[in-house]
Amino acid sequence: MTDVGEVTGAGSVRDQRRAAAALVAAGLRAGDRLLVSAAASPALLAVVLGALRTGVVPVVLDPALPAAERAALAEDADPSLDVGAHPERLLGGTDEAELADVPLARPMHYTSGTTGRRKGVWSGVLAEQDASALAAEEIELWGFGPGDRHLVLSPLHHSAPLRFAVHTLLAGGTVLLPGPFAVGRAAEAVSTLRPTTTFCVPTHLRRLLGHGEVDWSSFRRLVHAGAPCPAPLKRSVLDALPDGSVWEFYGSTEAQFTVCSPEDWLARPGSVGRARPGRRLETDDRGQLWCAVPPWARFEYWRSPEKTAAAWRGDLVTVGDLGRVDDDGVVWLDGRREDLVISGGVNVYPAEVEAVLDAHPGVVESAVFGVPDEDWGERVVAAYVGTARPAELSAWARERLAPAKRPKALHPLGELPRTSTGKVRRLDLPQVLERGSPCPPPLAGSRRDAARGPIA
Repeated sequence: MTDVGEVTGAGSVRDQRRAAAALVAAGLRAGDRLLVSAAASPALLAVVLGALRTGVVPVVLDPALPAAERAALAEDADPSLDVGAHPERLLGGTDEAELADVPLARPMHYTSGTTGRRKGVWSGVLAEQDASALAAEEIELWGFGPGDRHLVLSPLHHSAPLRFAVHTLLAGGTVLLPGPFAVGRAAEAVSTLRPTTTFCVPTHLRRLLGHGEVDWSSFRRLVHAGAPCPAPLKRSVLDALPDGSVWEFYGSTEAQFTVCSPEDWLARPGSVGRARPGRRLETDDRGQLWCAVPPWARFEYWRSPEKTAAAWRGDLVTVGDLGRVDDDGVVWLDGRREDLVISGGVNVYPAEVEAVLDAHPGVVESAVFGVPDEDWGERVVAAYVGTARPAELSAWARERLAPAKRPKALHPLGELPRTSTGKVRRLDLPQVLERGSPCPPPLAGSRRDAARGPIA
């Protein structure tokens, strides 16, 4: 197929060295941040690796972010250099800098927050021993090697796709970049480029299996995560791919927790596997999962010591998910934080979307939730009180939210369902919408005064 970027580990090194030299010339040092928001390309991978292998921390943003959201994150990240959508600008010189054998840092990604303020996941500059252990863990876990051809199906501004691509190159393998996911193009890439590995989310798998004939025979390891995979879909994937090739993991932008082999899943359908090497999972009395992680997996929330303190208890960390660990050490997820919607593998926090909708002058208040979707796992839906027309509010959201966060349906209601203490009952909203709003319209001005206040 045409227009496929193909990056080899050896072939990328010169550009990594040039990127590193350009960063030094621009005055960046270990621990400084480099902001980049570009589509997947050989240049993006070279710049990310050139930065990491000199201790500079790339802050990788979604290139589709609305301008205001990008500006807010750029201000928060406080980068020493922002190359925007043009990482290739760092590759034009002829000077080359020395590189460490492995990345000396982890990229900083922003993950959504329940307060509506996104959180940067920051690991700083790693000690040499920890940096080597981090790279070895990822390469050994997935068995990356010089013979691998890794197919990129997910955007590289997400942590898992970037992590898989980076470690394939570090192991001497090849990364294949067929462009933004479209099922026909992805099916052709799987069938003709002979990839050996890929990372994907259940939405990718559902679409590819529904596309028709796809030749999966080249895969030794297909790894999925990002959202729950329904058992019927998982069984179809296991049937379609070579024996032993379909693996799963449970983790987050912040930390990695489990790995699930096909044998473990078949023995315990619906589980998410066992703790990764060097980790231990347990639950507290609320059923919240905590994971003991090695030193190289530690992180903090950028400039947010309160959130960092809430996430850690010694070497144990949580991202707030609920679950259980059975007697054999197999982990089961019993639920997620009520406010989290996972759409196509992307975490969407209602508070963030509600803040945008509530800023519309025709909205008194809103509530955002997820509903099941065969293709995306869940889709984002909003109910709101106010005079705004759905089409008008949809256009407002489109200008201010990234695609995954935009409500796919907007429903005006007379009033939102609440508990006796006044908390909106998000989980009741699908039933309320199904039977129609039973509540009279609110009195003029009755809720705006009690709304969440101005957008920060």
